Amino acid sequence: MLEQLTNNKSNTNITIREYPETERPYEKCMEYGASSLSDSELLAVILRSGSSKMSSVDLSKKILTTHPTISGLVSLHYLSYSDLIKIHGIGKVKAIQIQCVAELSKRMAKQERKQLISLDSPKTVANYYMEEMRHLTKEHMKIALFDCKNGLISDFDIATGTVNAVITSPREIFIEALKKEAVYIVMLHNHPSGDPTPSEQDLITTKRVEEIGQLLGIQLIDHIIIGNHKYISLKEQGIM
Repeated sequence: MLEQLTNNKSNTNITIREYPETERPYEKCMEYGASSLSDSELLAVILRSGSSKMSSVDLSKKILTTHPTISGLVSLHYLSYSDLIKIHGIGKVKAIQIQCVAELSKRMAKQERKQLISLDSPKTVANYYMEEMRHLTKEHMKIALFDCKNGLISDFDIATGTVNAVITSPREIFIEALKKEAVYIVMLHNHPSGDPTPSEQDLITTKRVEEIGQLLGIQLIDHIIIGNHKYISLKEQGIM
C-alpha cells in the first residue's frame, strides 16, 4: 500500500499524514510510545516529509545506510553536512535537523553523566566524554579543569591533529587553567582508530605537562585516551 501511495504522489513530497493510519509513526508513537518506533520511524518523525521518490520512512532508511562502513543511528555522528545534502530528498533544512539530532544525543549522554564525575575514578571522567569524543575522525585534545573540591569547572579543546597525531602546547593549557583558577586538570584525547593504547608521543606530552603543572601548582591528575567504547587511563596504568 505504501508503494501505491508513493506512486500516486510521485510529483509531491509525501508527508507522514498521508501514510495509511497503521503505518504512521506519529499515531504509533501516541498509542504505543516512542520506544515502539523503529530507528527509521524515529528519524522520519523528525524529517516530517520524504521526497518525490520515497516516503519519509524510506528516506530515513536510506540515510541510516549511507555511510560506507557504519550503519544505523550511530552513523549520524559520522555524516557531514555535505554528505547529507548529496542524498536525494535532503536539503539544507533537513541536513541541519539531522546534525542537530546527532549533537543533541551527545549532549544528553554527557549531561546525564556530569554528576557522576570523580577524580578518584577515571572511568567516570572517560564516560562523561566518551560520546563526545569517540566519534571524532581526527585526534582532538581536551583539557578538563577542576577546583579544589574536585568539581568540574569547565573544559576546552586545546588542539586538533591528523588522523593519528595531535600536537599540544603546555603553555596554552596552563594559561587557561590559571584564568579559571583550576587546581587540578585532566588531559583527554581520542584515537580515531578506536584503540586507546598510548603512543610514545602521548607519554612524552603527558610528562611535559605534568612537570610544568608541578612548577605552577596545578596538578595533572590523569591523561585519558578515548577509543571506541573503551579508554586507557595513564593513572590507572601506573604511568603517572
